[in-house]
Amino acid sequence: MTTGPFDSLRDYIHALESNDRLIRIKQMDQDKFEATGFAYRLVKEYGYDLAPAFLIEKIKINNQWVNGPVIGNLFGGWNAEALIYGVENLGESQQISRIKTFKHLKKLHKENNGWPKISPVTIENQNAPCKENIVLGEDVDILKFPWLQTNPADAGRYINAATIFIEDEELGRNVATYRCQVKSKNKIGFNAEIKQNAWSFLTKMKERGQTTASVSIANGVDPITFTLGASKIAKLGEDELDYAGGIRGKPVEMVKCETNNILVPAESEIVLEGEIPLDKMEEEGPYGEMYGFMGLKKNENFYMEIKAITHRTNPWVVNSFAGVTKISPSILQTVGNFIDYKTFIPNLVDIYRPAESTGVLTASIKKDKSGQGMEAGKILAEKDFFAKMIIVVDEDVDVYDKGEIFQALGTRWQPYPAVEIIEKMRGMPLDASAPERFSTSKIIIDATRQLKDEGGPSIWPDISKVMLEEMSPETSKLVDENWLKYFEDSND
Repeated sequence: MTTGPFDSLRDYIHALESNDRLIRIKQMDQDKFEATGFAYRLVKEYGYDLAPAFLIEKIKINNQWVNGPVIGNLFGGWNAEALIYGVENLGESQQISRIKTFKHLKKLHKENNGWPKISPVTIENQNAPCKENIVLGEDVDILKFPWLQTNPADAGRYINAATIFIEDEELGRNVATYRCQVKSKNKIGFNAEIKQNAWSFLTKMKERGQTTASVSIANGVDPITFTLGASKIAKLGEDELDYAGGIRGKPVEMVKCETNNILVPAESEIVLEGEIPLDKMEEEGPYGEMYGFMGLKKNENFYMEIKAITHRTNPWVVNSFAGVTKISPSILQTVGNFIDYKTFIPNLVDIYRPAESTGVLTASIKKDKSGQGMEAGKILAEKDFFAKMIIVVDEDVDVYDKGEIFQALGTRWQPYPAVEIIEKMRGMPLDASAPERFSTSKIIIDATRQLKDEGGPSIWPDISKVMLEEMSPETSKLVDENWLKYFEDSND
């Protein structure tokens, strides 16, 4: 299959490779953090949004060569996201793939009056790829698998790109992504942050008098199921798997675990089954976070005792190079945010949160009267707790193009009076610059063309590009038709 939606991680990787979006590497020495260094260099060479995925066939860990593959930057490039959702014509530019994927998902949401849902189905265990090998009791040893220590300052090796499954009699099912520090052959840390859904689940169980919570962890699920677990599309009490099925257009096939009643995707690469003690905590971290800074060591955190492992033969492992590469698909969440924000900002045209610039949000609006830019910025500051710098631009500015954003700042914006600083709002707990967790100051920059009563000039001159489009509309079509020929002529 060359385009999605995909049933498995392997189908997706094969599609990436057939579309020249995968770099295959024979071996790397992670004792020298070679894979980490490669990830940094890859992003520097290609750019954060455009770098391809890479697959390492064999990797050195703790002075031993371990068979992989280990996959990094799994969702790198807009073409990769287009593949995930079945958007074709990947021969076109990355930006066209992004635009097509955005439109495809907006259309899907509109046609279904919300994100579509298809409930998962359960299949027999003997038919599930993740049941090809079953390891129980004393034979459990997660150290055999190529989990990586990504940074020298990390507390150790981490399972950091898996999908967590927790089920509760009151709250339902939680499907999410939380990092898990590898502590021993049968024990891992479980980093559910305060205010995250898993924390709510575990707290609710403890309040009811439970002493343990059953949890299953699946590494290497299909990309849409992973995306739903890593996003905020499903709210507390909703089932991420319903949305995964709806967006895939077919149900996610699930199988029952060996030591608990939790269902996990049948196509998973590795499944860890275990229990979290609810009355005990252990140290966890430090760990290199998505902001590019080392997260602090935690004196008390949940941990999980592993009771069983089921896995495919020669399983594939995904590693998240947090703070280095893209860690999850972003377009689905961006579309979800856009639809939500547009109910409060009717003239909103587009939004973008650059993943490599965590904390920055750019938004474009169709401005027709004074005050709309700052008003939109204030609403976004309130609704988007990731964003601490909100830049609002006119509708003709591409919010994904950093050059156009900087041009708008340089040519349309005056620092006074088109800026406002908010002293304290809800923020990201992982932001190393914040003096208090969950709290941040914010700045709103109105880089739209300021009207006279906003402190702008009496008259704005015409924009040269707009004049070209209006006065010579055939030019763009002419250049598009001859684009490849120009380069052929230069090579003659």
